[in-house]
Amino acid sequence: MHGDVSTIVCMDTMTTMTGTLTDEFIGGLRHDLEHEPAYRLARNAVTKVGADDAALNRDVVASADWSFSTWLDDWSVTNQKKSGRCWMFAALNLFRAGVMDRLNLKKFEFSQNYTLFWDKFERANWFLECIIDTATRPLNDRHVGFLLDYPLDDGGQWNMFVSLVKRHGLVPKDMMPESQSSSNTARMNAVCKGFLRRFARDLRTALDGGASAEEARAMKDTQLSTIWRVLCTHLGEPPTSFLWQYNDKDRAFHREGVMTPVEFAERYIDLPLDEFVCLVHDPRPEHPFGKTYTVEYLGNVVGGAQVVYLNVDMKTMKQAAIETLQDGEPVWFGCDVGKQFQRQVGLWDSELFDYDALYGAAEGLDKSDRLHYHHSAMTHAMLFTGVDVLDGRTQRWRVENSWGDQGVGRKGFQLMNDNWFDEYVFEIAAHRSRLPEQLQQALQAEPTVLPPWDPMGALARC
Repeated sequence: MHGDVSTIVCMDTMTTMTGTLTDEFIGGLRHDLEHEPAYRLARNAVTKVGADDAALNRDVVASADWSFSTWLDDWSVTNQKKSGRCWMFAALNLFRAGVMDRLNLKKFEFSQNYTLFWDKFERANWFLECIIDTATRPLNDRHVGFLLDYPLDDGGQWNMFVSLVKRHGLVPKDMMPESQSSSNTARMNAVCKGFLRRFARDLRTALDGGASAEEARAMKDTQLSTIWRVLCTHLGEPPTSFLWQYNDKDRAFHREGVMTPVEFAERYIDLPLDEFVCLVHDPRPEHPFGKTYTVEYLGNVVGGAQVVYLNVDMKTMKQAAIETLQDGEPVWFGCDVGKQFQRQVGLWDSELFDYDALYGAAEGLDKSDRLHYHHSAMTHAMLFTGVDVLDGRTQRWRVENSWGDQGVGRKGFQLMNDNWFDEYVFEIAAHRSRLPEQLQQALQAEPTVLPPWDPMGALARC
């Protein structure tokens, strides 16, 4: 092919002189492509089978190796279905591994519907508090507009999950099973967003008319009672206590008695929640490594822990993940899931699709550029459950997803080659103690506040 479009544009000064598309310019494009055999071949392939199948690098697929020097999982995957609950599914899957081991269970799941309910209710309160906080700003202020665009999405971050667990605990899945709306959240979300935007209008109107913050919060309490009814209608009412008893995989019976969700979480989560920190790899030059960051208006529980990221180099992030896996614990992580990914094979590789050859032009963006130019962000959270390390070099990672076990990799587990980690993994939750002393000290610094629309907050907007 004749190179990218910018080269062709330079061949026709009439386009660059006026800024409009001329017939001569378009005719030149047609001429160039009609006389290019590679384009005709690419067009025939893409119109028949689609771009991904046409560009799939068979050498990468054929060389995929599903063996790992460290392999933890011996359980089935979960299914978030038509919801954006990946962050809580990944966290609950991390915790359930320890529960199954301690209680000698072959199968176990925490209730994802329970954590969804409390995230929605807490986030409604969070949103309305943000509206009160920004009431003096004009309606067309970018911060106010951002809040109104994203009042109650499904996504979230690790720190947000920890805040939910500390405040409301956890329950087994049988105590609050899935509902139609927890598995398909779109309609419930639309209803809640409609109410919340009306409530935002009413709060801003009242405050503009001279109402005090206390009077606004009294209004908010009434508004939240409506959200509670909507959530209970769609998801069911969360239990305040329950009888916990079970048969283990040897069929032995265990009756643990009546307990609250908070008591259940305290008894069965054996990982130190306060020990976890969020490591991110953000290579944008204005965000140096070894510094902490937060995102304005990113959260769900008023009074909960602040979402804080420690920006580290890729070597540090990988080493923390490898050591955690080698100690027998899965690793929660966030990534840009859709890039260079084949769902059925269940494979991520930075060279999986040869789009450069297909289109005759290179994308030309590195990881920093993709963040700057809105071409990449955290879009999904999953678990690492295995890794292959050879002579100190990481080869590949085993991934537990939450998309069910049909048509996704090998019974829902997937393979990530290490070159993809470099380009599209942005975050892991790691133990503070796994960091060098200098980075542990860096966590004490006041974080730099990034704007609400920064890509480091994108996972909460899924």
